[in-house]
Amino acid sequence: MNTLYPIFLKTENFNILIVGGGIVGTEKLSFILKNSPDANITLVAKEISQEIRSIVDYRPSIVLIEKAFESSDLENKQLVIAATADKALNERIYHAAKAKAKNILINVADTPELCDFYLGSIVTKGDLKIAISTNGKSPTLSKRIREFFEDILPDNINELILNLNEYRKTLKGNFEEKVDALNEITKSFKNKKE
Repeated sequence: MNTLYPIFLKTENFNILIVGGGIVGTEKLSFILKNSPDANITLVAKEISQEIRSIVDYRPSIVLIEKAFESSDLENKQLVIAATADKALNERIYHAAKAKAKNILINVADTPELCDFYLGSIVTKGDLKIAISTNGKSPTLSKRIREFFEDILPDNINELILNLNEYRKTLKGNFEEKVDALNEITKSFKNKKE
């Protein structure tokens, strides 16, 4: 049973550390930036790939530091992603992040038991964002479900969102009355065969 609670973070309000400058680090960095282009990220690695360097070009909210990881790299960080090919180093990063004084959320790539959070698949169409998780068990299935939703959701769905937002602003009454009005107008979206 998947007991995860999905939330959507305003990553520009957090300081994120990614440790790893290779393929996995590139994947994690790209994933975050695709969804949050203004994320504040520091990436630390002994070697940083040219691909990462080109991704980071002209992004003032991203800092690259080419050196070995040290516990001090965790200072003032709220989210950490350990994305190295070195399992022992990833575990060291995990234990440093979980140290009592740090209180940092961490994701250790491909090691679900050492994760406070997962980076699931995400569908984005304008202001609509849908997160998909298989509880860390099958990222490939999450990817396929993401592709399915990207195909079936209309490209103009953002127009609907904006129109509903304008309608919402005109509603009077208490919270429950507003919810009832919005439920009434959107109930046709649920095409239930009887």
